[in-house]
Order: sequence, then structure tokens, then C-alpha cells
Amino acid sequence: MTKRTKDGGAFQRVSEELRVRLSDGGYPLNSFLPSQETLAKEFGVSRDTVQRALRELGSEGWIESGRGKRSRVVMRQHIQSSAPRASRSRHHPMTLGPLIGEAFERDEVTLDIATLTSESLDAHIRIQAERIRAGDISPRQIHLRMLLPAESHPMPYPRARDNKDDPRLPARLRAITEAHTASLHTVLDQLRTEKLVPDVQLEVRRTELTPTFKLYVINHDEVLHGFYEPIVRTVILADGTEVEAVDVLGFGATLTHHVRDHSDPKSSGSVFVANTTRWFNSVWDLLAV
Repeated sequence: MTKRTKDGGAFQRVSEELRVRLSDGGYPLNSFLPSQETLAKEFGVSRDTVQRALRELGSEGWIESGRGKRSRVVMRQHIQSSAPRASRSRHHPMTLGPLIGEAFERDEVTLDIATLTSESLDAHIRIQAERIRAGDISPRQIHLRMLLPAESHPMPYPRARDNKDDPRLPARLRAITEAHTASLHTVLDQLRTEKLVPDVQLEVRRTELTPTFKLYVINHDEVLHGFYEPIVRTVILADGTEVEAVDVLGFGATLTHHVRDHSDPKSSGSVFVANTTRWFNSVWDLLAV
């Protein structure tokens, strides 16, 4: 079933920013979001645009909204770790933002990512770029490799619940992926051209595999791994059409955190990091183009 709404685009920017805040604890679990009027003033948009963004976030399970009431946070991105470091003990609960932030505090930053889109990564890299511009961190090298599904590969999601052949949701997925991948290229190229980071490399390869999980290999020492869980939710297209869809959530995926123990290569964390790195390299070298 589809339904047309007015308006066409600014809500995407608002919903993306709110997802970042929700996933990284900017709005803690069980807290209330600012009022629609406050959010509209902050983002420079209409209340109708804010309402649409909140409806989308509600359909994804992030928030609950009652008539005439402020939206309450009911979900956050969860990271389970068997080996949290003391430096992260102040972060409760553990979220992706601080982990990426710590990775960028090194002189040499390496990230190997396998994902459905680059939406989550783009948001976090932009935050780190601002930290670099502010002089808070100063990495000398940023190397990023990203595996994405091939554009021609048939995907089981996202799809309209009542019409799996509806081309609009796959087109929306491609547009989101292209936009955020282009944003990553722009942000990282600017760091290099502005001479803020001497060595910057971004490589993107496509593979004819359906992503069933998202994966971050951070500085060869840590792995974040989380399965995509299919859900039914309302997706708002760029023209304002609402579609009931079978989709998966990247920001909302529960991630498991594994850390290499350099003193014990046979520890579970060390073995998982080694095996994951080997998997990524084999797909990168043999299956991706």
C-alpha cells in the first residue's frame, strides 16, 4: 500500500542527523527528543518536515510518538564487547561513534568496511573530519576500503511488501549509496587537498553478494560485526510517497565488538579478528571489482 504526502526532500537530511544522534547516545534511551518546534528551528525546516522525519524514525523503531506528546527514545544501537578497554569505561553504553573516534586518534588509520550502504560510515567520517579541522586530532594517514553490493545484483531487500517487483525501493537504495559514497570521497579528498592529512586513500569495490551483516575492521586490531535484521517499516520516498516495505536497518543493527589480544594470538578475540581480516581480503581480492 502506498500513500502520497506533501513535500519532497529536507526530511532526509533531518532524519539522517537524528539517526546519528540516536545511535550514538546523543538522545539517550528513554529520553525525550526536543519538541517539533525546537527541531524545526534548529534544522531550518518546517514542522511538517520534522513530523515526516519523526514518522520515519518511528517506523524504524527508534522512537515512540503519541498524539500531542514529545517523541521518546525506545531503541539505540547496541554494541556488545567481550573486551572493553579502560579508556572506554566512561562510554556507557558503548556506541560506534567513540570507537571510530578513538581509531582516528592514531597516526595511521585503517578501516575495512563491508556494508549495504555507506550511510552510517559517511556520518561518522564527517564528524572525524571536523575534529581534524578543529585541530583536536591529526592523523597522518587514512586508508579506507569499502565493499558494497554490485548495483546489478538482485537484492531481497529493500522491497515493497505487497509488490516485490516495485523498482522504487531498489532505486532509492542506489541513490542513498551513491550520495553517501560521493560524500565520503568529497570529505576525504578535502582533507588531502587542504593538506590536513598527508596520505588519504579511499577504495570502493562492488561484489555480487547480498550483505547479511555489516562489518568494520578497525586499525587491524578490532572488529565490529552485526547482522542485518529484516523488518517491515514505512519508507518515505523522495517524492513524499509512503511505501510499506521489507527493509533492514544499518544504524540499528546490534554490533559485536572483538579485540585482538597481541599477547595471546589464540584468544577468541585474536582469532576472530584474524579470520575476519582474512575473509575481507579474500572477497576484496577475488570477488570484488
